[in-house]
Amino acid sequence: MTERRLASSGGNCAFTVAWFRPDRFRRVFCSSGSFVQMPDDNPYPELLRDTPPKPLRILLHTAMRDLNWNKPQYNWLSANLQVAAALAERGYDFRLVLGDGAHDGNHGGVILPDALRWLWRPQFE
Repeated sequence: MTERRLASSGGNCAFTVAWFRPDRFRRVFCSSGSFVQMPDDNPYPELLRDTPPKPLRILLHTAMRDLNWNKPQYNWLSANLQVAAALAERGYDFRLVLGDGAHDGNHGGVILPDALRWLWRPQFE
């Protein structure tokens, strides 16, 4: 049950809340984020590249067979990988976990305990 709120639109919501309110939310678990469903497409790769880094720690999880994984449009896997690439380019404290499943809570639920331990480790690195 917990994982469902952190996945799909909930994952995108977690990322968005932290992006706009890093004074309140600095740790993000985003599982199969629905970045492709945002108005005017996924703004985060460009925002991440054009904005000074924020004090965030982010764990992105996506799956090899996420929604539209084999199509050029509305490809959830590609959108999450683009966000991960922009985070890496800007030096964010982040981790990308890539599963071999589909758009469901199976893998996200399995990694949730380790994700939370990683997100709440003592010091930001």
